[in-house]
Amino acid sequence: MLIEINEFNIDKRFINQAAKILQGGGIIIFPTDTVYAMGCDLYNKKALAQLAAIKGERLNKVNFSILCHNLKHVSDYVKPIDRPTFKLLKQNTPGPFTFILNANNDVPKLFDSKKKEIGIRIPANNIILAVIEELGRPIASTSLHDEEDTLLDYFTDPYAIYERFDDNQHIEMIIDGGLGRLEASTIVDCTKDEFEIVRQGLGQIDI
Repeated sequence: MLIEINEFNIDKRFINQAAKILQGGGIIIFPTDTVYAMGCDLYNKKALAQLAAIKGERLNKVNFSILCHNLKHVSDYVKPIDRPTFKLLKQNTPGPFTFILNANNDVPKLFDSKKKEIGIRIPANNIILAVIEELGRPIASTSLHDEEDTLLDYFTDPYAIYERFDDNQHIEMIIDGGLGRLEASTIVDCTKDEFEIVRQGLGQIDI
């Protein structure tokens, strides 16, 4: 199911529909402030396993990011963060960044793993932020790679996404929020004494 949503004139009915799909254990594909991504309810273990399977991996091996609506959610999944780290997050969220933080003891239980770190995203995209807010809890997410196109790393055209994934029984909604970007988020490792840019993406940051 392909649904077109205008980020700057959002039809709340579609947001409610997307949230209900996630609540029911479904997977959706959606725009972010960088590339298109797919995700599910962070607290639905079956959906997490299906999302990992689409990536061709086991749940305890895959690295998902947690998409939050705001910084208040972040503290539920990470160990206490110091003042410089909080300042960095506050100055750069929402935005095209993934921040690697030290996970608390609840994160390994979510992913059946021994994860000690977790990627946190607060994307500057009104559509997915509205879905997360309506859902009432974060989304586990992974970027949508276009592995069949030798020129592009990621899908940019929602209709190409629809053609590729419409017959996947686990993906119940594809949100067309306009053309996606070519660059993914900038990954910043905040787990060490000094911040480190692990991957330079769309986001520009001074550390």
